Amino acid sequence: MNEIRTLLTGRGLVESPRWHGGRLYLSDWSAGEIVAVDLAGGSEVVARVESLPLCTAWLPDGRLLIVSSAAGLLLRREPDGALVTHADLGGVGWNDIVVDGRGNAYVNQVGFDPVGGESFGPGSVVVVTVDGSVRQVADNVAFPNGMAVTSDNATLIVADSYRHCLLAFDIGADGGLSNRRVWADLGVGAPDGICVDAQNAVWYADVPNQRCVRVAEGGTVLRTVELDRGCFACALGGPDGTELFMVAAEWRGMTEAEMVSPGSGQVLVTQVDVPGAGWP
Repeated sequence: MNEIRTLLTGRGLVESPRWHGGRLYLSDWSAGEIVAVDLAGGSEVVARVESLPLCTAWLPDGRLLIVSSAAGLLLRREPDGALVTHADLGGVGWNDIVVDGRGNAYVNQVGFDPVGGESFGPGSVVVVTVDGSVRQVADNVAFPNGMAVTSDNATLIVADSYRHCLLAFDIGADGGLSNRRVWADLGVGAPDGICVDAQNAVWYADVPNQRCVRVAEGGTVLRTVELDRGCFACALGGPDGTELFMVAAEWRGMTEAEMVSPGSGQVLVTQVDVPGAGWP
């Protein structure tokens, strides 16, 4: 079994890890901060946005997109660090984001406010195309969470936490989605953040089961990394793409004043055999 080492600790509800330019970027939802950390554990705050959720993705040109759920905006971080509006999403409840190789951004929205105790309502997915237009491309996702795009730009995979599965859609030339299907039934698995590797397997983070799991299409479990706290998201990166980064914290519950134990947020890393591919 490969060693798991701690890259960063003392954080809050950590999410949305993204490998870019030799560093791992992640969001600390508790602090409203986007943090970059290098492989030696050195870190810096690169942006501050008061939003919960607070997820990010990189455009092909190297600019960072930030979902400001509270404002209903998709923000873009310019080279000078300024934050500008990339698109007006409207409403609230926006969660995860992935940008494909063509620059189309997929953003999902939870259909109710679980923190505020609202009754359940299914969520949806919109696409923000390169011209800035926004349109809904999928609905009836019980609780949309992590998303990933395969390396051929052909398939969007969406984690549906409440239905314990990964959904897949074919991506059209205009960014639209079709051919909805269950890519993997995860049994008791509750998928949160996900990433894809070069064998088209998916790693998914699982908060209640405190683990990160690699599955093939159809749901066969290929590898499991057990943790001592909830795993919120994962990303493949490092110099050769074979470092699995996992962001984890001690989960208390969605309706608690502090959803995770303060200071329990960590970035963990372990070596895997198959490098990352696709997006994020």
